[in-house]
Amino acid sequence: MAHIALYRTWRPQSFQDMVGQKHIVQTLQNSLREGRFSHAYLFSGPRGTGKTSAAKILAKAVNCQNGPGIEPCNRCEACRRITDGSVMDVVEIDAASNRGVEEIRDIRDKVKYAPTEVRQKVYIIDEVHMLTTEAFNALLKTLEEPPAHVMFILATTEPHRLPATIISRCQRFDFRRVALEEQAERLRRVCGEEGIAIDEEAVAFIARLSDGGMRDALSLLDQIIAFSGEKITYEDVLSITGGMASDQFEKLARVIQDRDIGAALKLIDAFMQEGKSADKCMENLIYYFRDLLMVRMVPNSEALTERILDIRRFTAVAEGFAPEALISMIDTLNYYQTEMKYSVQPQTLLEVAVMKLCSGGGAPGRAGQPAGGPEAAAASPAGGGERQDALVAQLLGRIERLEGQLAAIVKQGGVPAANTPGTGGAAARPSAAQTAASSRKTLEKADAYIAGRETPEFREAAQRWSQVLGRVKDLKITVHAWLVDGEPVARADSNLLVAFKSAMHRETSERPANKQLIEQAMQEVLGHPYRLVTVMLKDWQAAAEGSKQPEAPKEELQLVAEEEPGGPVKEEWINEAIQLFGEDLVKIKDE
Repeated sequence: MAHIALYRTWRPQSFQDMVGQKHIVQTLQNSLREGRFSHAYLFSGPRGTGKTSAAKILAKAVNCQNGPGIEPCNRCEACRRITDGSVMDVVEIDAASNRGVEEIRDIRDKVKYAPTEVRQKVYIIDEVHMLTTEAFNALLKTLEEPPAHVMFILATTEPHRLPATIISRCQRFDFRRVALEEQAERLRRVCGEEGIAIDEEAVAFIARLSDGGMRDALSLLDQIIAFSGEKITYEDVLSITGGMASDQFEKLARVIQDRDIGAALKLIDAFMQEGKSADKCMENLIYYFRDLLMVRMVPNSEALTERILDIRRFTAVAEGFAPEALISMIDTLNYYQTEMKYSVQPQTLLEVAVMKLCSGGGAPGRAGQPAGGPEAAAASPAGGGERQDALVAQLLGRIERLEGQLAAIVKQGGVPAANTPGTGGAAARPSAAQTAASSRKTLEKADAYIAGRETPEFREAAQRWSQVLGRVKDLKITVHAWLVDGEPVARADSNLLVAFKSAMHRETSERPANKQLIEQAMQEVLGHPYRLVTVMLKDWQAAAEGSKQPEAPKEELQLVAEEEPGGPVKEEWINEAIQLFGEDLVKIKDE
């Protein structure tokens, strides 16, 4: 016999089997007991929380031959056939693939006919938010006043995408994520019935990974059973899911606390060698420091003791960090997690983030030590004179390095689109004055670039630019969408000048990760390394035109008054000359 997935085998067949939705079960059972069920229901909530299962249970309850009752009997022919999906009067529609107006018109035409097999005709429309606007309009009148023998049950994970006119015609029930303990209890029951021995830590970890979705938890358990057999350990769960044990993060937190960059990088390398992905490591690391912050701020919360397996170990680690430091660290990690989405080297960004935490950028301070790195420590009166001198020297060195980097950027003619946090306010995001100064520097070098337009190397680069764009598109299509706005206009040394019509496209292409990818594509296509330098197209055109037409000196007109014999200078001539040429170009001399 073919294997049936656990989430299908253990799909709830009655209201009492549903997990974590007590408020919805009680409301539906009360309405069934009193015979006050509605003609239209809207079930909304996250995936895997029981929306479709509740809809089918409700359909069985209103059509049970021993009912209607608060529970379907699941023994009569109507209940068994509805479970199998063989009753023509209980129709389950996937709106994701039947989203057009024609399908809804077909329903509208058929609802007027009485049911032939059961007492109530039920339409279950899953993922109803996928219907088109025309389909919703076709459904409106039928949904508001259907025949007495028809019931509609709409299910969706995105209720905000439904028109208000649809929502107002339904009784709405919001399904919530299943609590961790309720999920764990359900997993223990499933494992007991299936004859599977499982560790408590493994149960808790599976429940935590499913993020409140019971179906996800059962699917994950099914996968782990295929890997482990009849005995599931915590290590098996970590191995099959690619997760990391909290003690590994505890080691990383300790070395960050000790500012040991070498040990931190060794741990990151060990994670990568074990096959962990950098983005998953970053996500789990953020969760770990979030839990440390919660333990530090709300030490006796029941929600924390439910989520964290060993609260005492977390407390011991959390006591070594100041709350402000943990907040700063989470902020830094979140920044690099966002940058990872656009990077071709996510592991490098993970390593940079951890090094920044170790070296003081969003750095942790031990309890009692000022958080925020050397700057805060320098401001603290607790340090001695030698320590303060060393910190001042460190700050001066950092300022000198930043000034050198800024000077190099201006000299090369580029403008930094954005910088990483903690590098100083002057270099983090260029002001309008800095952008203008950089543009002037680029234009001052226009002669070198204009001369480079006639070289064979530039002509080759211009001819093969479409191939460069194609290669960038292969590497990352989002970068191609920004770069396609630019075109190569000149070359100087190993710099390729690309002019952009849009400032936003230019700034996004100048981001470090995007620029590195573009330069990689240029090297692959053109055969030798080029450095990307950008400029606005209007600035380049102005510079190119200025080089062709040197500014001619202004010609000054001198108006010499003509004297009439024995008469004064005629003022109307002067006024007319000023109106024609302007006061700047008219000079009056008395002779």
